Amino acid sequence: MPGSERAAGGDAGFVTAEAAAVLPALVLLAAVLMWGIAVATAQLRCVDAAREGARSAARGDPPSVVATAVRAAGPRGAALRVRRGDDGLVRVRVTGRAPAFAGLGRVLTMPVAAEEAALDERIGGGGEGAVGGAG
Repeated sequence: MPGSERAAGGDAGFVTAEAAAVLPALVLLAAVLMWGIAVATAQLRCVDAAREGARSAARGDPPSVVATAVRAAGPRGAALRVRRGDDGLVRVRVTGRAPAFAGLGRVLTMPVAAEEAALDERIGGGGEGAVGGAG
């Protein structure tokens, strides 16, 4: 039948058009997922850097050694703040920004931060176990 050949031949172009419409959406989805992974990685690096900085500061290391430990473990350009409390804890806060894709500058950067605390070993609190545990 001549009509059935025409109908079958006419559908072939629709598949190409649908694929062309869906492909940019899939590329955008993949880019957003990769950006999310980059943000999560930067956050985890902040947590690691804060932990390393708190351990170093609790041991009584000089500020330059604490900063070196944070820079080695943290995301690029991370900033740190060290506070010693009256409760015998040393708190280290690390802040930074998750990277954006090339060409997007600061549009898609995401702030990340983490804070960790350690018992100050210089005042006799070292080796007692976890801070804030049930007692």
